Amino acid sequence: MNQNSKLYTNTNIRNTFFFGISIGISGNSVLLLFHVLMLCSEHKPRRTDMPIGFLAVIHLLMLLAVSVIATDIFMLHQGWDDTTCKSLIFLYRFLRGLSVCTTCLLSVLQAITLSPRHSCLAKFKENLSPCHNLWSLFALCSVYSLISSYLFISMVITPNVTSDYLLYITESCSLLQFSFPMKYIMSTLFIFREAFLVGLMALSSGYMLALLCRHKKQVRHLHSTSLSPKASPEQRATRTILLLLCFFVVMSILDNFMLFSRHMFKDDPVFYLIQILMSHSYATVSPFVFISTEKDIIGLLRSMCERIVTI
Repeated sequence: MNQNSKLYTNTNIRNTFFFGISIGISGNSVLLLFHVLMLCSEHKPRRTDMPIGFLAVIHLLMLLAVSVIATDIFMLHQGWDDTTCKSLIFLYRFLRGLSVCTTCLLSVLQAITLSPRHSCLAKFKENLSPCHNLWSLFALCSVYSLISSYLFISMVITPNVTSDYLLYITESCSLLQFSFPMKYIMSTLFIFREAFLVGLMALSSGYMLALLCRHKKQVRHLHSTSLSPKASPEQRATRTILLLLCFFVVMSILDNFMLFSRHMFKDDPVFYLIQILMSHSYATVSPFVFISTEKDIIGLLRSMCERIVTI
């Protein structure tokens, strides 16, 4: 169709892309297996265990969907029909929306968990349950996916001729760009959607950071030997979520900036390469951040490696 169709000829980009996806699939599989074993055991689950396990499932499915979509970018085949294009691209965007909403919910849950008894968020602690979490996630994802439903209308089969009204997605699929007024309407909806979720994450992150700083100051003023210098599990989990949120916000801003640039300006292949790398980087990195902070997972992996070496 255009100069983007030369992507499949670059072996280094293709190998790097699939290598990153395979690493992400492996990490999310380990994280998911650990949470399944934790649920099957007598260990009392934390409020954040279910969202983290659900996030691992979402990222696993999303990376599998990305790998299927990538075959139409980096490999030559007969091509897809209109139904396959619409279904695969919408499925990927839906899973990405689930990832965003689950991350947002995770940050809010951790902020509520860390809140002191006298705070205004303390009253939500007793009301939190898996059912309430699922309903909250369903409400967020419904609004998020509603804005992405335009893909069913604007996704078309890539024609044999070059057109300035088509945005490259894969070799078989292209996105029909809206007229000039509709571009700004859709861009406003996208910006409002992302700003709402990122803003909610920022508020919860700022609240958690303020609580951690206050706790650190209180420990400094107390000179009791009974206090342990080690961070509590809640504090370690909070630091992990704060690190993930910072990474997510940076990747989300870059992803949306590249998408906006492609819509508003020339469909440059450099923008597209950066976008497809940014779009799944969070799903690849996040499981390893969670694994690195879970002593049980590290101990399990270490014992497995020792068994393999002794065999």
